[in-house]
Amino acid sequence: MASPWNSSWPCRGVANTEFTELLGPLNATAAASQQETLAEARWEGHRLVMAHDPVRAQEPTALRATRIAALQARAEQLAGKLDGQDAGEVHRGRKLSDSGAKARFFHEVAEAHLSKIVKVDLKSELFTYDIDAQALERAQMMDGKLLLVTNVADLTPAQIVARYKSLADIERGFKVLKSEIEIAPVYHRLPERIRAHASICFMALILYRVMRQRLKLAGHHASPESALAQLRRIQRQSVSINQGAPITGISNINREQADLFAAMNLRKPAADAQLNLL
Repeated sequence: MASPWNSSWPCRGVANTEFTELLGPLNATAAASQQETLAEARWEGHRLVMAHDPVRAQEPTALRATRIAALQARAEQLAGKLDGQDAGEVHRGRKLSDSGAKARFFHEVAEAHLSKIVKVDLKSELFTYDIDAQALERAQMMDGKLLLVTNVADLTPAQIVARYKSLADIERGFKVLKSEIEIAPVYHRLPERIRAHASICFMALILYRVMRQRLKLAGHHASPESALAQLRRIQRQSVSINQGAPITGISNINREQADLFAAMNLRKPAADAQLNLL
């Protein structure tokens, strides 16, 4: 039996007409639910498992709407300048032409990755654009969707989605090792030192994942990186005056730092505590 990942691949945010038609039953079910919704269909002889996460769908939908609104405001600005020039108004800088306005706006639309939705008419003599409502609807339909194609018949849709998310989680772990933890490059020559370096990085990854899990379960917005950056500001201080006995203490812990300790289920450091892990 083939692994579900030997012939499986995700299709995220693809405004494909065929997928759009297959997503109809899933969208009808998802519209009445606030939880992740699953559905299954056949696609080119394989199982197509579809999942919709309403929480994940909110971010790309809102971001796209914000970008489209900004582009519309920019288009009004360019059109207003062109109309003003035709009425005899004088503006600072070079005179704007319709072709120049089209080129500028088309470039900004491309940078926003919205060229399939915001259509700039480059063949028109005048500066004009249009919002493709059908393309916008297809894009919104794909928000929060995960599409997986597999040839495995003995797994349920929920199991297939869970397997894929586990694989994605492993890939995120490798990304953290390469970026935040910086497992490479390795400047060691002896085998035992190379193994020690890898072991320390592996332990750091475990701590990273525990932090991320606890922050997520507590509903905290911070990432492990930002949490550590905030907690590194806490200092253990030792002061000695006129050769007297040293006085030790912990710098003030602000509200945000206290919230992080609470979210990760850790005790706040006391004056006699060593911050070995921070």
